[in-house]
Amino acid sequence: MKAIACVHPGLPIDDPQSLVEIDLPVPRPGPRDLLVRVQAVSVNPVDTKVRASASAAAPRVLGWDAVGTVQAVGAAVTLFRPGDEVFYAGAIDRHGSNAEYQLVDERIVGRKPRSLDAAQAAALPLTAITAWELLFDRLGVPEGGGAGQSLLIVGAAGGVGSMLTQLARRLTQLTVIGTASRPETADWVRGLGAHHVVDHGQPLAAGLAGTGVPQVDLVASLTHTEHHYAQLVEALRPQGRLALIDDPAALDVRALKNKSLSLHWEFMFTRSQHQTTDMARQHALLDRVAALVDAGTLRTTLGTHLGTIDAANLRRAHALVETQHARGKVVLAGF
Repeated sequence: MKAIACVHPGLPIDDPQSLVEIDLPVPRPGPRDLLVRVQAVSVNPVDTKVRASASAAAPRVLGWDAVGTVQAVGAAVTLFRPGDEVFYAGAIDRHGSNAEYQLVDERIVGRKPRSLDAAQAAALPLTAITAWELLFDRLGVPEGGGAGQSLLIVGAAGGVGSMLTQLARRLTQLTVIGTASRPETADWVRGLGAHHVVDHGQPLAAGLAGTGVPQVDLVASLTHTEHHYAQLVEALRPQGRLALIDDPAALDVRALKNKSLSLHWEFMFTRSQHQTTDMARQHALLDRVAALVDAGTLRTTLGTHLGTIDAANLRRAHALVETQHARGKVVLAGF
């Protein structure tokens, strides 16, 4: 089968050898695996981080978002059968979706939204899982709850931010404040349902004051946490909660003590990497997201479609994600 792999970890994305096409045997499913014929993928920051890692095993097939059709199932599979259309984000410790066929554990797979095509659906899984777990599990907001409380989303125009903004606006009563630094991304965030948009390139205190919500109860910091950290601590009300997904080199947690603030990490690969007893919650989560999309409650966050799945287009996608200026998700479809 055709696959696009990182053979020389650490190369810059403008090097033609940073991602190359290789040929691999079609894998055989284990007991709980689905063998999926991949139709569409999207590119996330995790792809660029693994590619840039000098310690990454090579060749490494990247890709942590996919839509495809089940071709075969393992002996213990109960949730799917051949012919089912599925979407998923996969596992960080297995070969990824940038290949014609991929193995994925059924417990982290959902049924593709019927109302979306493959490219539109491929934009959703990783960011939907991350945003859902961050909002409902890490920050502890109950569905339908949050009345009288506010949520600040730093980096609301990105992939996770685009899903989190929708979930918070559609499934809770929170006042949703997103940050965006350009007119086009600010418009995107408003279109996703944010009550207010502030510029994270400017002092946050002034931006929040302009919304009439000078302090917030909850913060989801999705990018540049280290840069914004002091401002986020200032922006939070006493006993507020701060959740993050990026990789700051260091944070002084003592800054949280005076306000009794709590810190929460979200990493959507935790369940699959550690084979937790509740792995199947991600299956149920993705099925729920698909139902919400088909009901018109949520929409795809596809921002840029870069064509077919090949090495050249994946290098273009990585380069765009690395700018950190992508609006929504970067998607490719077809081999």
